Amino acid sequence: MGRAVLGLNRVLTLLAGVVLLVLGLAAAAWGAGWLVQVWTTAPETLQLQTATDTFAMAWWPWAAGIAGAVFVLLGLWWLLAHLPRRGVGMLSLPGSAREGRLLVDPAGAASTAADVLGDTPGVRSSSSRVLRDRGQLVVELKAVVEPTADLTSVVAATDAVSADLQQVLGRDDARARVRLAVARRARKASRVH
Repeated sequence: MGRAVLGLNRVLTLLAGVVLLVLGLAAAAWGAGWLVQVWTTAPETLQLQTATDTFAMAWWPWAAGIAGAVFVLLGLWWLLAHLPRRGVGMLSLPGSAREGRLLVDPAGAASTAADVLGDTPGVRSSSSRVLRDRGQLVVELKAVVEPTADLTSVVAATDAVSADLQQVLGRDDARARVRLAVARRARKASRVH
Protein backbone atom coordinates (compact mmCIF):
# COMPACT_ATOMS: atom_id res chain seq x y z
CA MET A 1 0.00 0.00 0.00
CA GLY A 2 1.50 3.31 -1.09
CA ARG A 3 1.63 6.66 0.66
CA ALA A 4 -1.02 8.11 -1.66
CA VAL A 5 -3.49 5.38 -0.66
CA LEU A 6 -2.71 5.86 3.03
CA GLY A 7 -3.20 9.62 2.69
CA LEU A 8 -6.49 9.14 0.84
CA ASN A 9 -7.66 6.69 3.53
CA ARG A 10 -6.92 9.19 6.27
CA VAL A 11 -8.63 12.09 4.49
CA LEU A 12 -11.74 10.03 3.64
CA THR A 13 -11.92 8.63 7.18
CA LEU A 14 -11.68 12.13 8.64
CA LEU A 15 -14.31 13.44 6.22
CA ALA A 16 -16.69 10.54 6.94
CA GLY A 17 -16.20 11.03 10.68
CA VAL A 18 -16.95 14.76 10.50
CA VAL A 19 -20.05 14.20 8.32
CA LEU A 20 -21.38 11.49 10.65
CA LEU A 21 -20.68 13.62 13.71
CA VAL A 22 -22.47 16.66 12.24
CA LEU A 23 -25.45 14.56 11.09
CA GLY A 24 -25.70 12.86 14.49
CA LEU A 25 -25.55 16.15 16.38
CA ALA A 26 -28.10 17.71 13.99
CA ALA A 27 -30.47 14.75 14.44
CA ALA A 28 -30.14 14.93 18.22
CA ALA A 29 -30.68 18.70 18.21
CA TRP A 30 -33.68 18.35 15.87
CA GLY A 31 -35.24 15.70 18.08
CA ALA A 32 -34.76 17.84 21.19
CA GLY A 33 -36.12 20.95 19.43
CA TRP A 34 -32.80 22.86 19.59
CA LEU A 35 -32.15 22.88 15.83
CA VAL A 36 -34.66 25.74 15.36
CA GLN A 37 -32.41 28.00 17.47
CA VAL A 38 -29.55 27.54 14.97
CA TRP A 39 -31.53 27.03 11.76
CA THR A 40 -34.72 29.04 11.92
CA THR A 41 -36.31 27.40 8.85
CA ALA A 42 -35.77 23.85 10.12
CA PRO A 43 -38.85 21.73 9.44
CA GLU A 44 -40.80 20.32 12.34
CA THR A 45 -41.58 17.11 10.44
CA LEU A 46 -39.88 15.38 7.53
CA GLN A 47 -41.65 15.46 4.17
CA LEU A 48 -40.67 12.35 2.17
CA GLN A 49 -43.06 12.96 -0.73
CA THR A 50 -40.29 14.51 -2.87
CA ALA A 51 -38.07 11.47 -2.37
CA THR A 52 -40.83 9.02 -3.28
CA ASP A 53 -41.68 11.10 -6.35
CA THR A 54 -38.02 10.94 -7.44
CA PHE A 55 -37.94 7.14 -7.07
CA ALA A 56 -40.95 6.88 -9.37
CA MET A 57 -39.29 8.82 -12.22
CA ALA A 58 -38.27 6.91 -15.39
CA TRP A 59 -34.61 7.96 -15.16
CA TRP A 60 -34.14 6.80 -11.53
CA PRO A 61 -33.30 3.11 -12.24
CA TRP A 62 -30.66 4.15 -14.80
CA ALA A 63 -29.11 6.72 -12.48
CA ALA A 64 -29.10 4.28 -9.56
CA GLY A 65 -27.53 1.56 -11.75
CA ILE A 66 -24.76 3.86 -13.01
CA ALA A 67 -24.07 5.15 -9.50
CA GLY A 68 -23.94 1.57 -8.22
CA ALA A 69 -21.51 0.53 -10.97
CA VAL A 70 -19.25 3.51 -10.17
CA PHE A 71 -19.28 2.60 -6.47
CA VAL A 72 -18.49 -1.06 -7.27
CA LEU A 73 -15.51 0.02 -9.42
CA LEU A 74 -14.29 2.40 -6.72
CA GLY A 75 -14.64 -0.38 -4.13
CA LEU A 76 -12.65 -2.82 -6.27
CA TRP A 77 -9.93 -0.21 -6.81
CA TRP A 78 -9.83 0.43 -3.05
CA LEU A 79 -9.52 -3.30 -2.30
CA LEU A 80 -6.77 -3.79 -4.90
CA ALA A 81 -4.88 -0.77 -3.57
CA HIS A 82 -4.86 -2.38 -0.12
CA LEU A 83 -3.52 -5.76 -1.20
CA PRO A 84 -0.12 -6.35 0.34
CA ARG A 85 2.69 -6.33 -2.13
CA ARG A 86 4.36 -9.69 -2.26
CA GLY A 87 7.87 -8.67 -3.09
CA VAL A 88 10.26 -6.11 -4.38
CA GLY A 89 10.86 -5.83 -8.10
CA MET A 90 14.09 -5.19 -9.94
CA LEU A 91 16.46 -2.75 -8.24
CA SER A 92 18.83 -0.25 -9.85
CA LEU A 93 22.46 -0.69 -8.97
CA PRO A 94 24.95 2.11 -8.39
CA GLY A 95 26.52 3.14 -11.67
CA SER A 96 23.23 3.28 -13.56
CA ALA A 97 23.02 6.27 -15.87
CA ARG A 98 20.89 7.65 -18.69
CA GLU A 99 22.72 5.51 -21.22
CA GLY A 100 21.75 2.30 -19.45
CA ARG A 101 20.56 0.86 -16.19
CA LEU A 102 22.17 -1.86 -14.14
CA LEU A 103 19.46 -3.98 -12.52
CA VAL A 104 19.50 -6.79 -9.99
CA ASP A 105 16.74 -9.14 -8.89
CA PRO A 106 16.98 -9.13 -5.08
CA ALA A 107 14.92 -12.32 -4.80
CA GLY A 108 17.60 -14.29 -6.65
CA ALA A 109 20.36 -12.93 -4.43
CA ALA A 110 18.29 -13.65 -1.31
CA SER A 111 17.57 -17.20 -2.46
CA THR A 112 21.27 -17.83 -3.06
CA ALA A 113 22.08 -16.40 0.39
CA ALA A 114 19.54 -18.79 1.94
CA ASP A 115 21.10 -21.72 0.05
CA VAL A 116 24.58 -20.77 1.29
CA LEU A 117 23.29 -20.42 4.85
CA GLY A 118 21.53 -23.78 4.52
CA ASP A 119 24.87 -25.45 3.67
CA THR A 120 26.31 -24.40 7.04
CA PRO A 121 26.87 -27.36 9.39
CA GLY A 122 24.11 -27.48 11.98
CA VAL A 123 21.54 -25.60 9.87
CA ARG A 124 18.59 -27.86 9.07
CA SER A 125 16.77 -25.54 6.66
CA SER A 126 16.73 -21.94 5.51
CA SER A 127 14.53 -19.63 3.48
CA SER A 128 14.47 -16.01 2.40
CA ARG A 129 12.19 -13.22 1.31
CA VAL A 130 12.68 -9.62 0.21
CA LEU A 131 10.44 -6.84 1.47
CA ARG A 132 10.29 -3.12 2.12
CA ASP A 133 10.12 -2.13 5.76
CA ARG A 134 9.97 1.55 6.75
CA GLY A 135 11.48 2.69 3.47
CA GLN A 136 14.39 0.27 3.53
CA LEU A 137 15.03 -2.86 1.53
CA VAL A 138 15.12 -5.82 3.92
CA VAL A 139 16.30 -9.31 3.02
CA GLU A 140 14.92 -11.62 5.67
CA LEU A 141 16.70 -14.93 6.13
CA LYS A 142 15.11 -17.60 8.31
CA ALA A 143 17.04 -20.64 9.43
CA VAL A 144 16.18 -23.62 11.60
CA VAL A 145 19.23 -24.97 13.41
CA GLU A 146 19.76 -28.29 15.12
CA PRO A 147 19.69 -28.28 18.94
CA THR A 148 23.24 -29.64 18.91
CA ALA A 149 24.58 -27.02 16.47
CA ASP A 150 27.53 -24.82 17.34
CA LEU A 151 25.82 -21.42 17.53
CA THR A 152 29.13 -19.56 17.27
CA SER A 153 29.79 -21.04 13.83
CA VAL A 154 26.18 -20.50 12.75
CA VAL A 155 26.32 -16.83 13.77
CA ALA A 156 29.66 -16.43 11.97
CA ALA A 157 28.06 -17.95 8.86
CA THR A 158 25.09 -15.57 9.06
CA ASP A 159 27.46 -12.60 9.38
CA ALA A 160 29.41 -13.76 6.32
CA VAL A 161 26.24 -14.36 4.28
CA SER A 162 24.87 -10.93 5.28
CA ALA A 163 28.12 -9.20 4.28
CA ASP A 164 28.16 -11.04 0.94
CA LEU A 165 24.53 -10.12 0.34
CA GLN A 166 25.25 -6.45 1.05
CA GLN A 167 28.12 -6.54 -1.43
CA VAL A 168 26.03 -8.28 -4.13
CA LEU A 169 23.11 -5.87 -3.81
CA GLY A 170 25.44 -2.85 -3.59
CA ARG A 171 22.79 -0.59 -2.08
CA ASP A 172 23.00 1.56 1.03
CA ASP A 173 19.31 1.02 1.86
CA ALA A 174 19.65 -2.80 1.92
CA ARG A 175 19.58 -4.53 5.28
CA ALA A 176 19.69 -8.18 6.25
CA ARG A 177 17.52 -9.60 8.99
CA VAL A 178 18.39 -13.10 10.16
CA ARG A 179 16.00 -15.10 12.30
CA LEU A 180 17.29 -18.29 13.85
CA ALA A 181 15.00 -20.90 15.34
CA VAL A 182 16.22 -23.96 17.18
CA ALA A 183 14.51 -27.23 16.25
CA ARG A 184 12.71 -28.96 19.11
CA ARG A 185 14.33 -32.32 18.49
CA ALA A 186 17.55 -33.39 16.88
CA ARG A 187 17.17 -35.10 13.54
CA LYS A 188 17.70 -38.85 13.75
CA ALA A 189 20.72 -40.02 11.87
CA SER A 190 19.93 -42.39 9.03
CA ARG A 191 21.25 -45.92 9.44
CA VAL A 192 23.56 -47.27 6.80
CA HIS A 193 23.45 -51.05 6.22
